[in-house]
Amino acid sequence: MDLILWRHAEAEEGDGTTPDHKRRLTAHGEAQARQVARWLRQYLPRKRKILVSPAERTQQTAHALELPYEIEAHLGTGGSAMDVLTVAGWPDRSGAVVIIGHQPTLGRIAALLLGGEEADWSVKKGGVWWFSSRVRNGEAQTVLRAVVNPDFV
Repeated sequence: MDLILWRHAEAEEGDGTTPDHKRRLTAHGEAQARQVARWLRQYLPRKRKILVSPAERTQQTAHALELPYEIEAHLGTGGSAMDVLTVAGWPDRSGAVVIIGHQPTLGRIAALLLGGEEADWSVKKGGVWWFSSRVRNGEAQTVLRAVVNPDFV
């Protein structure tokens, strides 16, 4: 299985009057989303599922992929690392799952998959962390295949 964690691109700052889930991408964030989407489309497997937080900014990020996606409530700003991994079907689902979500949850998933316990790792706005699960010599392994930030694509 491939698990692709994509943090939403740069969004408007909260102003205290707009609910958090209604914050939209900035013009810079829209450009970031397009850049990363262009890179992702080159490498995404045909068998894939795209799951997106209900927040406006994550849906805008997903639109840049120009592929069908599903909104998943468990991926919202209050979702836990285990919620996300369960929804994704990690590590047993076949194909790839793209999760478009938020910090600190995505960083905590990265820490859990690579270090064995949750920690507050940072995933840059618009950044992608691509993991694969595999079995080698009878042992389950997690492989970090790529980390891509909008500045580098």
